[in-house]
Amino acid sequence: MKLRTTCRIAMTAHEPTPMVLILRPRSGEGQWVEAERYELRPHVPARQYQDEAGNLCQRLVAPVGRFEIDVQHDVVVSPEIDRAPGRPPTAVPDLPGFALRYLLPSRYCESDRLGELAHELTADAAPGYDQAAAIDRHIHEHFEYRYGASDASTSAAQTAEAKTGVCRDFAHLGIALCRTLDLPARMVVGYLHELDPMDQHAWFEAYLDGRWYTFDPTQDRPRGGRVCVAYGRDAADVAFITQWGNATLDTMTVAVDRLDA
Repeated sequence: MKLRTTCRIAMTAHEPTPMVLILRPRSGEGQWVEAERYELRPHVPARQYQDEAGNLCQRLVAPVGRFEIDVQHDVVVSPEIDRAPGRPPTAVPDLPGFALRYLLPSRYCESDRLGELAHELTADAAPGYDQAAAIDRHIHEHFEYRYGASDASTSAAQTAEAKTGVCRDFAHLGIALCRTLDLPARMVVGYLHELDPMDQHAWFEAYLDGRWYTFDPTQDRPRGGRVCVAYGRDAADVAFITQWGNATLDTMTVAVDRLDA
């Protein structure tokens, strides 16, 4: 399926404000970017680099006053996500080097504090995919999706206790529980077709038997139609905007339209 993602951001900078933006999806890993429009108003010089996860990062300084970012991409993606019940884990000694960092505790995913819960939730699951699926299912069935129940500092351990949150919180918890079981897990941010209400979205992936698999505790069934923009250990790695200075977000609108329906 072909999707058009649009993200329009308006900010007010009260001083020249250095920023790093992660707003460009890259081709590969199940998606192909066919077209792109990326406008900065007013235009300012920007440099691009790839971070440790391969994310396309744009570095710039927003000028004083109103600053607008208008990004649109046409991306071919799969209408479904792969499922693999019974798929075994990759043993830690056999993991590729890039996957090892996704086994460690991180700022929002305190996997070293959630061992008891992880083993309780997966007691009846076979090692590997079935464990990750059991975690995904438990969060979906027993946690309440609620705006305002968390904030930018909420961690996986806090979400486990509160049993409420939004997509970011559910992803953090899924990641932390998988890591506790020696399953590498990473956060993904991007867009989901027909997400309601529409917004930028977050979910998690687990590395099993040599590849990544998608899990999304906010959804009642496995759903494709995903455009991945960034991957990381947790939300600290994948923020759409990271800034150093006094700038405020005025508005942000997101749309995902199917072009080949």
